Amino acid sequence: MKYPSRVKIVDVGPRDGLQNEKAQVPAAVKIELVHRLQDAGLTEIEVTSFVSPKWVPQMADAAEVMAGITRKPGVRYSVLTPNMKGFEAAVLSKPDEIVVFAAASEAFSQRNINCSIAESIERFRPVAEAARAHNIRVRGAISCTVGCPYEGEVAPERVEMVARLLKDIGVQHIGVADTIGVGTPLKVQRAMEAALKHYAIDEVSGHFHDTYGQALSNTLICLEMGIWNYDTSSAGLGGCPYAKGATGNVATEDVVYMLQGMGIDTGIDLDKLIDAGKFISDYLERKPNSRAATALLNKRLG
Repeated sequence: MKYPSRVKIVDVGPRDGLQNEKAQVPAAVKIELVHRLQDAGLTEIEVTSFVSPKWVPQMADAAEVMAGITRKPGVRYSVLTPNMKGFEAAVLSKPDEIVVFAAASEAFSQRNINCSIAESIERFRPVAEAARAHNIRVRGAISCTVGCPYEGEVAPERVEMVARLLKDIGVQHIGVADTIGVGTPLKVQRAMEAALKHYAIDEVSGHFHDTYGQALSNTLICLEMGIWNYDTSSAGLGGCPYAKGATGNVATEDVVYMLQGMGIDTGIDLDKLIDAGKFISDYLERKPNSRAATALLNKRLG
């Protein structure tokens, strides 16, 4: 089996991981988390989201967070922009990349943003065009690629359709996301194959939630396909709003531990990464949601 010799990880903890936290996390804490992640060797960090504070109060300080970061050369800082209003606010903070998102489930799209998949992507067309005009990279996330909380299993054909529509509006890179973590390896493989019909292997990422403990297995099968880009979240930050008490994003520490054990280069210092995850977990007054971090922190105490 030939695996990629290196893997690029986007840490989505500061944005995707923190956005569902009920208590407001101060901007200074978010900035410190970003600094710790880049010091640990992360070269791609999803920092924040320019969305209505009415809908996502946790991200109300997006401009303050972006302004407060000491940028490191070679690090790409991305922000989520759901519409033109979000983009116009985001562009002032000079992101390297913007992220737009669409669902592979029609029911999810209707429930979340009150429009069809096709309509949602058309809303992103001017956003993508404006970003390209500002020389800002455009990444797309496809949610619910294997399962949906409302309609159950999602067919790979839906993933292919969304990938084609995103390609059509100028999205340069897509993430195939198992938003509710119900995916198992062969289902995830089929979703990935669908996305690869429209995007080159270098421009497709895996984004797996660990609700059912399948995220590392799903990552492994994608590695076997040659996919070398993944979204993960430090300390496993982020819950799953559709599965009460369930974990959210796969922990960056667990993925890095696995990759290092396979001899795959990530450029990430695992000890510093664990310290970053412990920092935010301590602030949130909980243990890191990472098996590898827990084991290695216990070993330090020993």
